[in-house]
Amino acid sequence: MQLELFPAISIDDIFAAYHECRKHKRGRTGALQFEVDLEKNLVELWREIQSGTWTPGPSTVFIVNKPVTREIFAASFRDRIVHHLVISRLNHLFEKTFIYDSYSCRVGKGTHFGIARIHRFGRRCSQNGAVRAWTLKIDIRGYFMHINRNILFTKLSRFIDKQYHAPDKEQIKELCRLIIFNDPTENCIRHSPQDSWRGLPADKSLFSAAKNRGLPIGNLTSQIFANFYLNEFDHFIKSQCGIRFYGRYVDDCVIIHHSKSFLTRLIPKLRHYLMSELGLTLHPRKIYLQPCGRGVKFLGCFIKPSHIVVHHRTVTNFTRSLSVHNALAFDHKPDKQETDAFISSVNSYLGIMKHYKTYKKRQAVLLNHISPFWYNHIDLSAGYCKIQRKG
Repeated sequence: MQLELFPAISIDDIFAAYHECRKHKRGRTGALQFEVDLEKNLVELWREIQSGTWTPGPSTVFIVNKPVTREIFAASFRDRIVHHLVISRLNHLFEKTFIYDSYSCRVGKGTHFGIARIHRFGRRCSQNGAVRAWTLKIDIRGYFMHINRNILFTKLSRFIDKQYHAPDKEQIKELCRLIIFNDPTENCIRHSPQDSWRGLPADKSLFSAAKNRGLPIGNLTSQIFANFYLNEFDHFIKSQCGIRFYGRYVDDCVIIHHSKSFLTRLIPKLRHYLMSELGLTLHPRKIYLQPCGRGVKFLGCFIKPSHIVVHHRTVTNFTRSLSVHNALAFDHKPDKQETDAFISSVNSYLGIMKHYKTYKKRQAVLLNHISPFWYNHIDLSAGYCKIQRKG
């Protein structure tokens, strides 16, 4: 009988991770293939984890162009179950150490929450526009592609040693090591043509990353670990630099302060910390220091102390998306799947816009940019907040 190196994780844990993983993924090809012989596949995965023989399999890679061009690596459904298992063990511990104003991949703290917080910071620091305040916005160059895996794993391993006390501690650390140091570019399956990468800058692709640098955009673990990687930077800003009004979404950081000179002196301190502690650099062309009243672009919105408006790029992407769907409806009568995709796309944009003062913009886009062909299949709701299938 083979020795079980890691008996702490039960088959029930694997089933629970599977159920989390399959949410909103049941119609995907990978999930359907895995579920053909579900129990056998889950037991096999469990035994590999128990015996310490599990290793990540090949990833699928493709290019997306909205809202910006990005390279996405998608782990196999089988590997994503392991990702969910690891995050289920660690995420509640991460939450205890994260600052209140990091917004990415946290329950109840998404984009709308982050936008509202930055808006509130601007109002409070400027006393509703009565006094002058300044906004500093910084961005890290090629953040995901420059994360140092050695630094990440060292920090994560120390964190687990200090904060995690379950019997499967060493197993979770080993799974983290395998996930972090896995090179998804090896034996990957390309779902986009090779020439799709031509317009992608080198610092936006793992194919150009240095050895042991970069995390694949698209995996749950990458998103959570990327947030963890900057956690100490957050505490440095809040505690050592004494910043009260600070928020971060992934690597987009906004600081609001009453003194321009203070923020000017702060920039080299932030640059030094990122390089010396994390091996990261500020993007030299994405450092903005300007009066708070001029507003700041953040998470698809333009935020001023007085009001928030949706950034024009969101509206442009919305109209471009409608053009694609209009061409389809002109070509042939849309079937149920195509109609559902159209409704889902439109409502996702409306879901963003309806949080802000965009009634006239929503009205103009829906009335002026939806082809008459679609009105045979959909109705507009009052207030132009959503569309729905006729009947």
